[in-house]
Amino acid sequence: MSESILRVQNLRVVFPHRHGELVAIDDVSFEVKKGEILGFVGESGAGKSMTGAAIIGLIDPPGYVEQGEIWLEDQRIDQLDMRAFTKIRGRRISMVFQDPLTSLNPLRTIGDQLIETIQMHLPVSQEEAKRKAMAGLEEVGIDPARFNAYPHEFSGGMRQRVVIALALSAEPELIIADEPTTALDVSVQAQVLELLKKLCRERNASVILITHDMGVIAETTDRVAVLYAGRLAEIGPTEKVLHQPEHPYTRGLIASTPSVELGNIDTELFQIEGAMPRLDALPTGCAFHPRCEHAQDRCVEQRPDLLQERVACWLYADG
Repeated sequence: MSESILRVQNLRVVFPHRHGELVAIDDVSFEVKKGEILGFVGESGAGKSMTGAAIIGLIDPPGYVEQGEIWLEDQRIDQLDMRAFTKIRGRRISMVFQDPLTSLNPLRTIGDQLIETIQMHLPVSQEEAKRKAMAGLEEVGIDPARFNAYPHEFSGGMRQRVVIALALSAEPELIIADEPTTALDVSVQAQVLELLKKLCRERNASVILITHDMGVIAETTDRVAVLYAGRLAEIGPTEKVLHQPEHPYTRGLIASTPSVELGNIDTELFQIEGAMPRLDALPTGCAFHPRCEHAQDRCVEQRPDLLQERVACWLYADG
């Protein structure tokens, strides 16, 4: 895990608005190493899915990437036209969406959809594509005998496995998994996450796992990036961030998570006061300061950058 498969530098995503611009992502920089699982965590509206959409070129108009660079190894991809990006999307970068039904055509069999995806990205015959498709189903724990089944004939967990098989069918180097387990029960969620980790290890593929669940982050990721109001609040190795969180927002997220070890499973959980600010009502200075019990005058007036490539908080300005 020494080389980077993805580098994002100073990414800024904006949406035109009648009163100016709404900044959805603001000056976000990070990298993903080969074979690594990087988690994005934060409340709804933090910018997690928007960052993933920017990477894979799926920002809905009129939104656009105003500045920044996105590099896939030695190729800059944020400036590619649609035709060139189509060759990368699905082949080198693929995405697992939150709702599998939005990714599957209900009128076509699972097998047909897998074959189409494989032949779109790989120079293989119909017979070879079918062999790869059946092997892909088996790899994610689905009986190849269900090759000719339709999406409605699968349970939610099995449909998510099919979507993972689709995402992996062209052997991508990077997988963006956007809340892939939200609609699943706990046991199926664990199976899907274990499947992602297994495939990551075996193929040396990298994964960006987008979630709001700190428990999922703890069980699955190597590093974690905490986002708040479109900016990075904290980033680092998962174990360090979970056991030695620095940003007050990160501490609040962890304190809000039930823990059997800490004995708070049956007690009232901590709740961060307030709510994520709207894009058209972002506060001055640090966006988290209205909810932060450690806020100082400086926090209200000045926005902190990511200090020591680790945490964006004035509490650590003096090292």
